[in-house]
Amino acid sequence: MAAGPGAHDSYDLAVTELPEDSRGADRRYLVRVGSPRGADVLAAVRHRPAGPDDRRRRAEVLAGASALMTRSIDAGGLPELMARNIDSPRWEETAERCLSCGNCTMVCPTCFCSDVHDVSDLDGTVERRRGWASCFDRDHSYIHGGYVRPTTASCYRQWLTHKLGTWWDQFGSSGCVGCGRCIAWCPVGIDITEEVAAIRDRDDAKVGAGSG
Repeated sequence: MAAGPGAHDSYDLAVTELPEDSRGADRRYLVRVGSPRGADVLAAVRHRPAGPDDRRRRAEVLAGASALMTRSIDAGGLPELMARNIDSPRWEETAERCLSCGNCTMVCPTCFCSDVHDVSDLDGTVERRRGWASCFDRDHSYIHGGYVRPTTASCYRQWLTHKLGTWWDQFGSSGCVGCGRCIAWCPVGIDITEEVAAIRDRDDAKVGAGSG
């Protein structure tokens, strides 16, 4: 996804844990400041300037993390691909396995859906509280007596097309950072890289058939 493993922009503080060196030095953290707010936070804790050896070890850590990444997504034209395949049969096929548990949304670093609840106490106090929610929760799409996304297929389609497609319209970037947490925590092994590849394969076949 061309998004890491090191942070490039849009952060306050980027922290990299450095392993012990050959001399057995204590584990350290290299911190990069990305905003005035981050600078204020760092100024409040004890630290020292990073040296050339610290930067070298950080580069080694990131290279090692990159080497462990065995899956990838062809990010070319993803928003357009998602928009063209709203009615792809792949959504129903995936829904046969998906449990709608919401694990993928709970571990995704960019998911931000929330819900609001009014909570009352015995003394008459009423508070309105906002908490995290998941687009896989059926009630999340409940509006005026009906569900906008009443099926597992429609929920998964909403999650994936938003993450890889319409996120660009909102924020000018992809909603996927390539961390792989949704893959690791899916109890039935749904793999976002496989889903995108399957949709792209069908789309390529459809385009090829149309051009003949």
